[in-house]
Amino acid sequence: MSGINNREAERLPKIARRRIFNQADQFAQGWYWALPSRHLKPGQPQAVKLLGRDLAIYRDQQGQPVALDAYCPHLGSPLAQGKVEKGQIRCPLHHWQFDQQGTCVAVPNQALPPNARVKSWPTEERYGLVWVWTGEQTSKNLLPLPHVPELVDRPCDAVLSHSFRRNCHPNVLLINAIDAHHFNSVHNLPLEIRFETKTISQNALQFSNVTRGGEASRFVQLIQPLYQNEVTYRLCYWYGSTGTVTLGPDRLHFYLMFALRPASRGTTEGWMILLTPKRPGLRGRIFNSAVLGLTQIVAAYFARGDRQVFERIKFDFKTPLQADGSIVQFMQHVERQPAIAWETWRPLP
Repeated sequence: MSGINNREAERLPKIARRRIFNQADQFAQGWYWALPSRHLKPGQPQAVKLLGRDLAIYRDQQGQPVALDAYCPHLGSPLAQGKVEKGQIRCPLHHWQFDQQGTCVAVPNQALPPNARVKSWPTEERYGLVWVWTGEQTSKNLLPLPHVPELVDRPCDAVLSHSFRRNCHPNVLLINAIDAHHFNSVHNLPLEIRFETKTISQNALQFSNVTRGGEASRFVQLIQPLYQNEVTYRLCYWYGSTGTVTLGPDRLHFYLMFALRPASRGTTEGWMILLTPKRPGLRGRIFNSAVLGLTQIVAAYFARGDRQVFERIKFDFKTPLQADGSIVQFMQHVERQPAIAWETWRPLP
């Protein structure tokens, strides 16, 4: 990655003011976490406000999460106050019954009204969270759940570390980890950090550290025996909001996920997730427990990060530098995503 040229720099202010990046009233189509799995008990529907939209989420007979629009189409009573029976949910007022696809399948003592339904949304459950797909629902448009690319086909142990809020948009929060210049100015690393980018899919962009050198630094001399090549530091950003981090010595990588979602007024709600590949047997479980403990220490560093700055930041990117190439690429990547309107979840042109 060689940075940005003058033509890109001239175009950047327009990108920053476009459809999705750092916008409070629209967001990128994709998967967003709705609530922790442990909060969704069988037979206990939950009212959830996700990206401005009200949902009723419950578990069906197989324990799978179901997400429906929150209100009955009859008089608008909240479905989350209703009862779950045989994997379906009953409205608390007149007991209209809806199946997992949102179709009304029964009305006590009345003829079934034609075309009575509520909108349903695809769900997944992973990493201790329930996720909801916000975009169009054809098989072509339903894309993968965020994951660590290196672990895509490997079963993992996952731990929800902690939740957090930040007073800036997820798009802005994510640029901190790919801001090459701040590693020198804030963290005093004796290196000129450089990233290489790779498109994982239309909705996922990976950044990999390709920095070499710094042999005169005592810090680099200390860690160099742990690495055959450059220090492992990779990030993968999904749907402009959720990011994964891979870092650590050659023989032991640590994996983190920042599960972020836009909240009201352009702020962020998020979870830090610790990940490691499953290892067999009792020794494997003991080893993984230790690895996740070490990952928690790494996560604490990332969570602390530059928090004070990002609580007060007013993002206004008008003077890009050569070192800001990764930020520009991320912004351009976000702007290529399908845009969804806040609250209505209506696709935007």
